[in-house]
Amino acid sequence: MQRRNFLHGVASSPVLLGSAALQANPSPAPAKALMKAGTQHDSSDDVLRVLAAFGVDHICSALPSTKLDGQWSVDGLTHLRERVESHGIALDMVPLPMSSNYITRFENPGILLGKSPDRDREIDTICQMIRNAARAGIPALKYNLNILGVVRTEPTRGRGGCQYSTFVYDRARQEPPVTEAGPVGEDAYWERITYFLERVIPVAGEYKVKMACHPHDPGMPRDKGFRGVHTVLGSVDGLKRFIEIQASPYHGLNFCQGTVSEMLQEPGREILDVIRYFGARRKIFNVHFRNIRGRFLNFQETFPDDGDVNMIAAMRVYKEVGYDGMIMPDHVPTITGDPGGHQAFAFAFGYIQALIQMVRQEG
Repeated sequence: MQRRNFLHGVASSPVLLGSAALQANPSPAPAKALMKAGTQHDSSDDVLRVLAAFGVDHICSALPSTKLDGQWSVDGLTHLRERVESHGIALDMVPLPMSSNYITRFENPGILLGKSPDRDREIDTICQMIRNAARAGIPALKYNLNILGVVRTEPTRGRGGCQYSTFVYDRARQEPPVTEAGPVGEDAYWERITYFLERVIPVAGEYKVKMACHPHDPGMPRDKGFRGVHTVLGSVDGLKRFIEIQASPYHGLNFCQGTVSEMLQEPGREILDVIRYFGARRKIFNVHFRNIRGRFLNFQETFPDDGDVNMIAAMRVYKEVGYDGMIMPDHVPTITGDPGGHQAFAFAFGYIQALIQMVRQEG
């Protein structure tokens, strides 16, 4: 019997009426995997050739300059973009001179110290960098709002004798007890962050440049802080508050999965829903794809396949939420005989490429 005659002959069947309804309203098509392998390596020609060979064809460049000079001019940024593109690589993002350095080495300290008119001059410079990036065809910028830098204790032994970067709060030396920024409580820190965002994000929106902020690494106890500083961007609740300060599609996160995992008591269980929360709101502009072993205030930074987070499941969630940006390695372990971590990064690139390929092929 032909399929058409069969369906016609039994169309009155309640069961098949339900089947016909399903045909009229099919299940949504599976999400496509839109993410791509990326990196924030040095953007020299020698490095770009290696990245191109790895199939890493999207990058965040090195910092053009700490000042608004020729490297940050429209011509300078255009030359950077065109040089990167000559290797078959897209320049998706550029870092602002707002790094993860400790406050005495932070390039624009007035912003974090809350000192006017210094912070106003510095914010004006950042706004001009945003305009120049847009005019040069660069779609996104990343930055930090971090007084403490990246705090760690002594490294610990990892797989094969390598060294894992480690943080144990109870072993961290808080000397002197207050940083050069002085005591910075939650209210003061939020005021400085809000002051910056209210002036910068409207410019980013006007010029259509995404602004990706890195969380505080690591989070510290809310009641104690660390050396007088309360790390307000060191918790998931803090990051939720942060993204609500400006209602703009150009205001979001440089989502360091490792740093966010460090905020959690059970990262292996909790991180997937955190990815869903920010991903569903289109607030993930870049991903640092690294794993940890441990939990809040006590963790090691591991190879991607050697931590507590199921990185396969994480990649599937990025696909699920429709994330279309870069997935990049970060903070690789230190291996004897591997100066600069080149082999460790090569391992991480291969791991990321394999997971992206896998989720693309999954229905």
